[in-house]
Parts: sequence; structure tokens; C-alpha cells
Amino acid sequence: MHASIRRDIALVAVLSVLLYGLFEFRSSITTQILQYPQRLKSSSSPVYTLEDATAEREDNEEVQAIGSYPASNPPALHYHTSSSPSPKSRHRKIGKTASKLSAKELERLRVMRKFPITELIKHAPGFTILDNVYLCNGTLYIVRTDTFPSTFPDRRMMISSGASTSDDLPTRKPTDLNMQTINISEAVQMFGEQTFRMDGTTFMSYDNEQFFNQNSHFSSEILFSLWRTYASLDPRTTRAGQSSLSAPSRFIAPHVSSKAWRDAANMNQYVFHTAFPSTPLELNNTWNDRSEAARAFILDRLVLGDRIAAARGEDKDGWGTMLSQVEKIGGATKWWWEPVRKNVVGEALMLMTKQMRDEEEEKERGVVITYVSRQGWGRRMLKEEDHERLVAGLRGLGQKYGWEVNVVKMEDLKRQEQIALAARTTILMGVHGEGLTSLLWMKPDSKSTVMEFFAPEGISYDFHYPAKMLGIRYYGFWNDVTWTEPDVPRKTAFRHHGVPEGFHDNHIPLDADAVVRLCVERLIPPTDDKATPRR
Repeated sequence: MHASIRRDIALVAVLSVLLYGLFEFRSSITTQILQYPQRLKSSSSPVYTLEDATAEREDNEEVQAIGSYPASNPPALHYHTSSSPSPKSRHRKIGKTASKLSAKELERLRVMRKFPITELIKHAPGFTILDNVYLCNGTLYIVRTDTFPSTFPDRRMMISSGASTSDDLPTRKPTDLNMQTINISEAVQMFGEQTFRMDGTTFMSYDNEQFFNQNSHFSSEILFSLWRTYASLDPRTTRAGQSSLSAPSRFIAPHVSSKAWRDAANMNQYVFHTAFPSTPLELNNTWNDRSEAARAFILDRLVLGDRIAAARGEDKDGWGTMLSQVEKIGGATKWWWEPVRKNVVGEALMLMTKQMRDEEEEKERGVVITYVSRQGWGRRMLKEEDHERLVAGLRGLGQKYGWEVNVVKMEDLKRQEQIALAARTTILMGVHGEGLTSLLWMKPDSKSTVMEFFAPEGISYDFHYPAKMLGIRYYGFWNDVTWTEPDVPRKTAFRHHGVPEGFHDNHIPLDADAVVRLCVERLIPPTDDKATPRR
């Protein structure tokens, strides 16, 4: 009896001690939590500094501080494709070290989250991909930290004033009205809390409107080069047109009016809206509206193109085309244009009647030669006898080998018919002109060919470069003189820079027999006795 009582008393004593210990532990934890802000405020020797946070570019939920490249390791021409560090590099988390940060540093990190620094992703003269670009009062701002190394290219290699190329050279140089570089402190003072993030990818062409009213400039230069720049971020685009890249969220042309961007054939808007059905086009009226807004806009990702800036990289190249620069940006696959091409061609076929689609599919099974004639156009036409000899020679090939031969005037075809015809064309030819823009919709393969006819010693690379970048074999003709890669003449070799007297003549000579022979060489391997339609 007494032993049982003593055992119960001992058990009660043990439980009392345990309960008291738990109560004291809870009180201690509560006190530490309540005193944490005061300890943080009084801390004077933090271990984790702002520079550490910036350098490691932490992007957790508490802080999204995008860092800079270390001065000892400046980036080369091409940069990484992601704006976020890999999981392995995230070995420090700001949330885990908050107790080591002073209140001042926490405030600075909050500012960096509000004002992320601008990051250079890729660049070649005239073509630049930037993350976190600020737009305020019509000016683009690059925001950096106080210790940000000088890794950005000179702004004149990224942007111009937007002036016409016919203007004097000094007027083309960019000023602070076009682009500025500022630090975070200056960004806080200039923009305050009034910032608005524009999500997604923004395409921006800083070209003057003189280049927007012709489809050859808009589609095969401006749109073509911006997508090529963007496509460098996806090294796995497939032949089927599958890509990890989403369509641009907007296309901005600050110096172009709604009237100027529409070409005479209404092909610009057709191509743009079929290539990117959900992408709005923002022209100078929208740009001016944003400029008057009392806030700054942060562009998530900007793909910027400027032909004047691209021309500054051509001093030693002598090509005279903006595309010679965009080609320098690596990272894209040979099928980089397929997502755009398939959208445009697919829409063109969908707009045709079922009978027309069936006919197109049936025709696509064989070789197709398309001669875009400018006869009767009144500018840059072949000698009539040479034109007639070329037509007769091509039709003779059709009769001999069973190839489809089309002699067309593009202005006589509907837009979807032009695109559908180009999509199944094996060889496209014609005098230098707008009609050769259709090469963008050709399906590249080993026999795909473009032949362009010039007045003797006249030359332009408007279609040579797109063909080259798409993997289509290109040939230029000066009457009976033919050239192709790698022996393409440079404009710098001519005193007249490629536009001699008679370049726009209506009596351009052409050796039609040489064109016909080249067609046979391209379509029939030398060892074959008979031609086999392309399958």
C-alpha cells in the first residue's frame, strides 16, 4: 500500500518537471521571435552583403535580384539563354540568411526586387536581346548596379536615332532621347514606385517607316531578322516547326505610322497576322501614348533590331544588308524559320477552297519551276527577246521531263495563291524585285534554288542573304555570267556600290540558255540519264 503511494507521488513529480520544462522552452522561443526585429535592426556586422546577393542573382520568393557578370569574366558575343541561374548555383538563399542582413541591406534588396537590373542575353551589331529594359517617356533605359562592369556594347551598335537612311550621318547617331544607361539609385529617383511590368517577349524594330511599306523589306528583312535573333534562344527547333519559343507578346515600331506599314499589295499585314495571330502591332501612336504616361514600363525581354546600328558593323564586310550581321548570332538550328513559315503557309492553304487545296497537294509531288515575270511592270524588265527565249526554254524542260513550269506575275495572284505556289516551288527565278520575297515560303531541301537576274554589274543582297540563311541555293546572273557561294561579288568591289546606270532598266540582257542549263544541273544529278520528279 505505502509502496504504491510512493510510486504515484514520484510519477506526479516527474510529470511536473516535464511540463515546467516545456513551458520554459515555449516562453524562450516566443521571446526570441518577439525580439528578432530588434536584434536584426541592431545588427551592425552582416556577413551576407548586397554584392553577394547581386553576384549570385537570387530569384527566390523573397528577392528577385538579377545579377551581373563578374568583371574578371566578361561575356563573349553570345550569352546564356536563361535569365535564371541553374538550381546547382543557388547554394545561398537570402531567406536563410536574413538574420545576417542589416535593415539597410534588406531595403536595398527590396529596391533591387522592384528595379531588377538589365541583363544582356545576346548581341550582334544591330540586333540585341535584353532582359529587364525600362521604357519611360519614349526612352529605353538600361539599369545597372553601381558596381556593374562595362559589358554592354556601345549603344550606337544597338540602336540609332530612328532617322531616315537618307539623312546626314550625324542625325542617325543615338542620343539620350533614344537610350540611356543609369544605375539603380537613379532609377529609383526617376521612376519612383510607378513601374509596370510588360510580360513576355517584345519585338521592337527601330527602323524608319521608309522600310515598312515594301513587303521585301518588312518580311524578308525586318520580321525575318527579328525572328532569327529570337530563334537563337532555341537550339532545338525541329524540321516540323516545333519550338520552345512562344510568339512575341507585342511588336513595337516606334517610328512607323499605321498608314506607312501597309504595302501596296497588303502583304505586310497578311504575313504578320498569319505568322503571329495573337501578337498586337504597336505603332507610333501607341508609342506616343505610352510616352505620355506618368510611369515607367519594364519590358521582360526585348528583341531589338535596328538596320542603321547593323550597318555600323559592316565596315569591313561590304555586304550592304542588315542580315549580314544577324547571321553572326549563333544558337539557331537550320530549321529556325519553320515555325513562322508553317504558320503563314498553313493559313494560305486553309483560305483556299478544298478543290484548290487538293490540286496543290497533287502538284507538290513533282518538280516545280516558277519564273516571276516583271514584263509590263515598267521597271527592271528583261529584254523582250530574252524573256521569250527563257519562257520557251523552261516550257521545253516541262515537256521533256514532266516538270511543272509556271510563268507568273505575282500581282495577278491572290496573296494565299502566291504563298501556296512558293511553298511547293523547287526553283524560283526572276529579275530583282518584290516577287522574289516569296522565297521565304519555299521548303528548303537539297534542290531548292533561287535565281536572280541583274543588269550587268548591278547587285543587291536583299534575296541572296535570306536564301543563304534558309539553306536555299542562290545564283545571281549578269547576262551570261553566273555566281554563287562562296564567290558572290561584294559591293565594295564596285565604284557605284552595286547600283550602276541601267540597274532599273527595262532592257536587261539575260542568257536564257544558261538559265535553262543551270535548271537541269540543279535538278538532275550528272550520273542520271533521266529526271525523276522530286518526291
